[in-house]
Amino acid sequence: MSTPTRITHLIGHSPWDGTAERTGEVRNPATGELTGLVDFASAALVDEIIDRAATAQRSWGSLSIAKRTKILFAFRQLLEERKGEIARTIVAEHGKTYPDAIGEINRGLEVAEFACGVGQILKGGFSENVSTSIDAYSILQPLGVVGIISPFNFPAMVPLWFVPVAIACGNAVVIKPSEKDPSAVNQIADLWREAGLPDGVMNVVHGDKEAVDAILASPQIASVSFVGSTPIARYVYETGTRNGKRVQALGGAKNHMLVLPDADLDLAADAAVNAGFGAAGERCMAISVLVAVGGIADELVAKITERMARLTVGEGMIEGVDMGPVITAAHRDKVVGYIDAGEAAGATLVVDGRTGEWQGGTEDGYFVLPTLFDNVTPGMSIYTDEIFGPVLCVVRAASYEEGMDLINSGAYGNGVTIFTNDGGAARRFQHEVKVGMVGINVPIPTPMAYYSFGGWRNSLFGDTHAHGMEGVHFFTRTKAVTQRWLDPSHGGLNLGFPQND
Repeated sequence: MSTPTRITHLIGHSPWDGTAERTGEVRNPATGELTGLVDFASAALVDEIIDRAATAQRSWGSLSIAKRTKILFAFRQLLEERKGEIARTIVAEHGKTYPDAIGEINRGLEVAEFACGVGQILKGGFSENVSTSIDAYSILQPLGVVGIISPFNFPAMVPLWFVPVAIACGNAVVIKPSEKDPSAVNQIADLWREAGLPDGVMNVVHGDKEAVDAILASPQIASVSFVGSTPIARYVYETGTRNGKRVQALGGAKNHMLVLPDADLDLAADAAVNAGFGAAGERCMAISVLVAVGGIADELVAKITERMARLTVGEGMIEGVDMGPVITAAHRDKVVGYIDAGEAAGATLVVDGRTGEWQGGTEDGYFVLPTLFDNVTPGMSIYTDEIFGPVLCVVRAASYEEGMDLINSGAYGNGVTIFTNDGGAARRFQHEVKVGMVGINVPIPTPMAYYSFGGWRNSLFGDTHAHGMEGVHFFTRTKAVTQRWLDPSHGGLNLGFPQND
């Protein structure tokens, strides 16, 4: 067994050279092997890092947009060139497959490309002669130092939702990645250094609740962006706003797929498997509930079961593996507990993922195989709770209206999708459903970078979604200027050409 790697904070371009009083374990989910020890920051160290960021931001926020954009383009190119290295790190620390890891970085690249257009994005407005000889205009200015707290399930993509936009807008960043898979953010920070970002504008602090609370309490942190579970999102939102910060806190989900009787059932079955079991179900956009309308449930369940039998589970770097392990042993046990509960509640366990074989890894890996329940009812915990694992539940509904009521009465409102060949039904659905991101005949309705990502109800705390124009608005504040200049005829500046006396 190799010696665990030390993973530490980045204060600007420099690794922290202190000794941590507390550390966390980083393990390979496919084997259970201890691969790293991550330093946990004290509140005092977090404050020190924030001070460094505040100093750097003053000059960065005043730098010309042209010079900032040059660095953004360089970062984008480096990220494209090095994404394979970062993806391998994600596989080793998170457990997802290599193609899935590449896919998450590509989604982050889209946001970096969007941020490269910062010159167009940061234009204000101008109105001439709003009153006699008076003009008015607006300008967008950076907030200052912004805090980002990112989750384990997308250790590269979620940081890339926020960091490029925040930096493009002239802010300095202090980011705390998940302590479960922290290394990808350090690699991304190194790319910013190579791109020419000034020292101190991008900073990484590792830790647990103590580090989070220090970010939420610091008077120098102007805003906090968070992605994670709903209870923690609510805590971050309430604590951050109480301390006078802007907060966008994206929480959990229980996403539904509504399949109407006229749908292409092969397409729907493919989508259900992709959206239900990709990344071992550890996605806030995963489809965890399929609502089968009318008499299609038996046929649809059979098609999904057939496709599940062809899935290969295993270590994420093995070619042909479709799904890897979940993140930790504790989370594996939690998911298995939900499968136990669903069976005990009377749901039909069609495919049992508690036992089975996988490729690579070891018997100590944190594997749960794809699981399918049928005849699930809304009172069961497997329906109401966010399992965040490879468990797909089929609910049978007699009508479109019954299915819509199920979706709109839930606690969450993150993502939803409908499968139908009826354009009128799809249009009615996208209008009536009370969910922030809607898909029509697509498995995962994640918007492109120039739109914004975020849900409704208990899936979002705060008013602003991630990236896109809402992200720009979140990371800037508007200043309105009203001005009047005296005409030269009133004794102002003589605008004539200089004369040679």
